[in-house]
Amino acid sequence: MDKNSKIYVAGHTGLVGSAIMRCLKDNNYHNLVVRDLEELDLRNQEAVNTFFKEEKPQYVFLAAAKVGGILANNTYPAEFIYDNLLIEANIIHAAYQNNVTKLLFLGSSCIYPKMATQPIKEEYLLNGYLEETNEAYAIAKITGIELCKFYRRQYGCDFISAMPTNLYGINDNFDLNSSHVLPALIRKFHDAKMQGKDEVVIWGTGNPMREFLYVDDLADALLFLMLHYSEEIHINVGTGEDIRIGDLALMVKDVVGFDGNIVNDTSKPDGTPRKLLDVSKLHALGFKHKTSLKQGIITVYNWYLNKQ
Repeated sequence: MDKNSKIYVAGHTGLVGSAIMRCLKDNNYHNLVVRDLEELDLRNQEAVNTFFKEEKPQYVFLAAAKVGGILANNTYPAEFIYDNLLIEANIIHAAYQNNVTKLLFLGSSCIYPKMATQPIKEEYLLNGYLEETNEAYAIAKITGIELCKFYRRQYGCDFISAMPTNLYGINDNFDLNSSHVLPALIRKFHDAKMQGKDEVVIWGTGNPMREFLYVDDLADALLFLMLHYSEEIHINVGTGEDIRIGDLALMVKDVVGFDGNIVNDTSKPDGTPRKLLDVSKLHALGFKHKTSLKQGIITVYNWYLNKQ
């Protein structure tokens, strides 16, 4: 992939897609192709096929997806599996039909079994039951991995898959009905501070362990993989470090400057007890993240304040 290569970023307005766009531009890749949802519905196979035939991208970052936290996944499982299956199947097949040089598919660490041995190695995929609260999304993402694997195996396509851990960053979703845990905590503590509340309620016991990767570090990793990785098996992308949700809440509370108490709503689900990726394979290739969790939260909160 050289600086003049035609690169399609699917999902360029989302958290991950916008970070990929920043990364590519910062690295002087300028021949970028994008389409908004209003211009191209990726669930529409005919529309996707027409787009690929007309634009003929050489490289594809498949970051488009319907995403959300526990509440959204629990409430709309049919939409999460249907939309994501259509998006990935349409793009991967069109990439094959139009001789795309290389495609990188973005999955999610929720693809792994709920009770997987920690840290989670790539080969643990499909060796146990999934977490019930995001099973529909996970099955869709597993299907995307398998599509890349089998198109590579049958047709010789250079299609690879990367599995990022929990992500956060600028352009994140702060809607409390559909957001992931970290932006939800930022929103809750900020609102409580502004409204003069004396407590913030967080879901669950606070005991689950989670790993968080700043999205611009992910984008750097994806460019690195596009240039240096070509294997059938997917590859984990994370920090190799995790934190208790309760301790994360304390960190966000400190960054936001909220003086009240934290209350745990134990009637709400915890989700998977622990989800730490084994990133030894990525590290062995020569890539490691740069942004500490606290510095990343500070950056995101400052961005959030400027958007208010």
